[in-house]
Amino acid sequence: MSALHQGRAMRSWLLATALALAAPVSTYAQPLGLSEALSRAAKADPARPALRSRLNAAEAGVRQASVRPNPVVGVEVEDLTGTGSYSLVNRAQATVYYQQSHERGGKRAARAALARSDIAQVRLRDDVRVLDLLHDVELAWIEAVAAEAEVRLAADRLKLAERAQAEVSRRVRAARDPLFAGARADAQVAEARIALEETQARAANARRALAAFWGGAEVEVDPATLEDVAVADQVAGPPSATDLALLEAQRGVAAAKVRVEESKAIQDPTWRAGLRYLNDGGDVAAIVGGSIPLGRYDTNRGAIDQARAAQTAADLDLIGAKAVFERKIAAVQASLAQKAGEARRIETEIVPANARTVDLVRDGFNRGGFSYLDVIEAQKALIDARARRLAVLKSFQIDRAQLDRLTGAYASLLPASETSR
Repeated sequence: MSALHQGRAMRSWLLATALALAAPVSTYAQPLGLSEALSRAAKADPARPALRSRLNAAEAGVRQASVRPNPVVGVEVEDLTGTGSYSLVNRAQATVYYQQSHERGGKRAARAALARSDIAQVRLRDDVRVLDLLHDVELAWIEAVAAEAEVRLAADRLKLAERAQAEVSRRVRAARDPLFAGARADAQVAEARIALEETQARAANARRALAAFWGGAEVEVDPATLEDVAVADQVAGPPSATDLALLEAQRGVAAAKVRVEESKAIQDPTWRAGLRYLNDGGDVAAIVGGSIPLGRYDTNRGAIDQARAAQTAADLDLIGAKAVFERKIAAVQASLAQKAGEARRIETEIVPANARTVDLVRDGFNRGGFSYLDVIEAQKALIDARARRLAVLKSFQIDRAQLDRLTGAYASLLPASETSR
């Protein structure tokens, strides 16, 4: 390269660099991915702070369940008045006593175990609630992405209509087509423009609805993420461990209730000790006594049978839930495979054929071999095929969100368990 050419190239590069530096810097927000949306929503969860109060309540229940029965202090006055020799107050006897019931059968330990099992339930219920929240966020994200894809499809429809309008206008000006053909082309463009504006409004609403989960401003999403159907070729994971853990905790609560009711079948003795003052002679005597229910009628058998039946139901609920989860996962997996195959076939077979038809009909129309109605029908078939594929992809992503919920795919985003202070 000559020195002259090198100098010109250097000046051109310096000029381009100076213009680039002088131009205002435009910033574009990065498209919001699903994982980031889920993370933001989990951190901004407005119901999460209530968990601490629920845990405080459950732990207070444990403390209350662990306390012993209160003792009783009492006073009894005998022979205060009567007939004959007992008509005078000076024959009265006063007794001050201390009474304490003694719990047997492990009642206190059973109550405390039942209360502690409620703490696990509180945490797990909140975890399940957060998983449901993340599922709602994923659905909102899919809605926003699909709406953005619909905007692009509507924009393509408008471009096709405007291109056809330009071609018809040339033919009308050349008196090769009647005036109504131009009016029809104008109407098609107007309809396409209105449809684009409507889809843009829906997309903006969908983005705002998504950002509302964390109280943020409107976000940007990438409609290309709707094309990801790789999960259809993967083996689904096991049922959600969090949901099954909640059912396991409920079974533990049912078992703890059985132990509580069984402990109630053991009768508790009551011991009493005190001092008796004999007013007649001014003497004082110690007294000791006790009592225990005979357990002749009320053995708490009905409550025990009720608790055991509830425990059996909880066991069966866990077994049934596992079967339901596995059946739903299998059904969703099959649906994903079917919809992925349908989307691929539309993309590789139907859309290219319709696009080729549009080109052929347009060429024939320009040569006078087809009417404007043929062009409209060909373009409509192409747009309909792409819209059908978009609907299938959206349905696929909704099924994927359902699979994510069934398998607890985002359990790693659950906040760490809180404990009371």
